Amino acid sequence: MFLARKARGRVRKRAGLSYPLVFAAPGLVVYACFVLAPIMLSFGYSMTNADLFHTDSSFVGAGNYLTLLSDSGFLQSLQVTTILTLIIVILPNVGGVAVAVLLDREGWLYNALRSVFFVPVVLSSVVVSVVWMAMLQDEGLINRLLGARIGWLSDPDLALYSIGFVISWQMLGFCSVVYLAGLQSVPESLLEAAQIDGAGPWLRFRKVTWPMLAPALTLNTVMLLITGFKAYDHVQVLTAGGPGLGTTSTLAFNVIQIGFNENRTGLSSALAIVMLVIVAVVSSLVLRFLKRREVDL
Repeated sequence: MFLARKARGRVRKRAGLSYPLVFAAPGLVVYACFVLAPIMLSFGYSMTNADLFHTDSSFVGAGNYLTLLSDSGFLQSLQVTTILTLIIVILPNVGGVAVAVLLDREGWLYNALRSVFFVPVVLSSVVVSVVWMAMLQDEGLINRLLGARIGWLSDPDLALYSIGFVISWQMLGFCSVVYLAGLQSVPESLLEAAQIDGAGPWLRFRKVTWPMLAPALTLNTVMLLITGFKAYDHVQVLTAGGPGLGTTSTLAFNVIQIGFNENRTGLSSALAIVMLVIVAVVSSLVLRFLKRREVDL
């Protein structure tokens, strides 16, 4: 009798442990097939001189990575990507806070405006780029309104900043929604106490509201950081890496160019792995710093 109860207990314990695995299995399979497998495959290709039109390839070890480190085009694309990412991180964060504060009110009008600001987020990046390309052309709507002829996309000094503005405009709604959720979670008692103590609107925002928005800042910054480093669609549609030689060529753009236009699959895979490592390291450092800031606040 005792042995039977003990055996039933072991069966229940194994069954209890299997339930989480059963529910997690589909997600794990999808993650392994569409995330881990491509990463491992790319890493394998990065150690060879493979290309699209020849099945035979030879092992070159770290040769592709050494080629990238000595390639001025890689260093330029890294610089371009860094500048673009900084623009994308700063503008939507600043604009998102401002829009969220303005929309943090009750009424059907503000509910409708929230939906309007979020629409660009759900649109395809290609559609957004095509619309903005028409407006930013030399004879486009923007120049007509300004009464000037500014090369927003044709001037090498302005093209990268124009792309950064377009991506920031599309991500503004996302940041606004996240900050709005943070604003609505701020306890009214804290704001009322600060007001009773004589704090004005700006002081209440700086001392009470802004610290409470630390989790929203963390989420938005990490998401925008990843968006900036993987920017490709907007660059391809708006400037195709130009004007000039690589003035707007990002890391993601060069991965596609090297892999498909130059048919250098091995080198392209190496660049993709390097980009993955950079994004993972930078995102981890930023996330750790912002999480520590949340604790300090």
